[in-house]
Amino acid sequence: MKAIIVEDEILAQQELSWLIKEHSKVEVVATFEDGLDVLKYLQHHDVDAIFLDINIPSLDGVLLAQNISKFANRPFIIFITAWKEHAVEAFELEAFDYILKPYQESRIIGMLQKLEAAGQQRNTSTPASSAVRENITINLIKDERIIVTDINDIYYAEAHEKMTFVYTRRESYVMPMNITEFCSRLPESYFFRCHRSYCVNLNKIREIEPWFNNTYILRLRDLDFEVPVSRSKVKEFRQLMRL
Repeated sequence: MKAIIVEDEILAQQELSWLIKEHSKVEVVATFEDGLDVLKYLQHHDVDAIFLDINIPSLDGVLLAQNISKFANRPFIIFITAWKEHAVEAFELEAFDYILKPYQESRIIGMLQKLEAAGQQRNTSTPASSAVRENITINLIKDERIIVTDINDIYYAEAHEKMTFVYTRRESYVMPMNITEFCSRLPESYFFRCHRSYCVNLNKIREIEPWFNNTYILRLRDLDFEVPVSRSKVKEFRQLMRL
């Protein structure tokens, strides 16, 4: 797996290079301090991952990532920055991860393990399965970190005004978007918008209980929570579940 580092602080660049070499098989093939130099390099070289600082000369990391996101074969982008406030932008660009400086070795190790696993999955998947593979994971935000999450781990999502709370078995996440936008990022074969305020993972439904006005209450596996099905969604839900 080949990677480049884009970081204008030499000591931070050297530290990250050492951590990558010490804790992974990722090969750092080049380092850069300037965003435009990176674009020139990528015109003639393919890489699997880019460790990208945000505050760099000529072209900042967010703008550089926006350009890279348009590539046919997009490398994984791992933002490295001292600033927390860019986490939402990183999420919108579907960054693989968001690492805050100063580096925590355990955090870097965990990220590298995920990166190598993702790289191996990408290399062993056939082109025909690429569309399916893109729907396997989704980026969620937790404490200003981007968490790459298997969609099978998501139980349900709940609307909270302009935000969406997403729940797994043990964690909750706050997404900076309304529930309609969030649900549009989920595969319809797995998730159903059962209520204006709820979206549920169909594979997590344990029990369907009839409720008032011919509606339903859904009880989920592993969680002590009930998700409602609204009257406007009952017919579609019955057809979906063959009730």
